[in-house]
Amino acid sequence: QVQLVESGGGLVQAGGSLRLSCAATGRTLSRYHMGWFRQAPGKEREFVAAITWSGGNTYYADSVKGRFSISRDNAKNTVYLQMNSLKPEDSAVYYCAADPGGSYWDTEAYDYWGQGTQVTVSS
Repeated sequence: QVQLVESGGGLVQAGGSLRLSCAATGRTLSRYHMGWFRQAPGKEREFVAAITWSGGNTYYADSVKGRFSISRDNAKNTVYLQMNSLKPEDSAVYYCAADPGGSYWDTEAYDYWGQGTQVTVSS
């Protein structure tokens, strides 16, 4: 069992930046592929980014490609999401997730989820 805790969310103006962190306890993250998802009010949870266990491969939704960057520090048991050039449409609760048993973009594939951190981008 692994517990995930996100942090780093907040209120930022359009064009600004935030870095989200996802810290794990219970088990080392180094054995898990990891993902970031987001959910805006009234919308389904959607894929944002994913990273393989070694950090050797990363994947992004088209909507964030070139603006967001996922990384990990297995020694610190932490995964990060650097978000630059933020837009109001990026406003959502952001969740990290671990251990996709299937496709990395599929919410159903992940076994472990954090509680989420709110990101609000003002125009």
